Amino acid sequence: MMPGRRDVREVIREEPLRRREIQTMLADGAKTIREISAQLGYPSEEILFWIMGMRKYGYVAEVPEVTEDGYYRYRNADREAF
Repeated sequence: MMPGRRDVREVIREEPLRRREIQTMLADGAKTIREISAQLGYPSEEILFWIMGMRKYGYVAEVPEVTEDGYYRYRNADREAF
């Protein structure tokens, strides 16, 4: 593990704790991993783990079109958000 980075297991365990925070932010519209990271103040690597977990269980979905820079945006899925 590199200095300054948390153990992956610790990051993954936090996903249920960060879910509401991320969904509340996505209520304003779809955002990229970088945008979510900048707004919430967590490292992009951690946001990626949380978003992928939320995607797997149907809390968020990616927008089919990519940004001009080639990044996917994520939005709240059609299931109950909170």
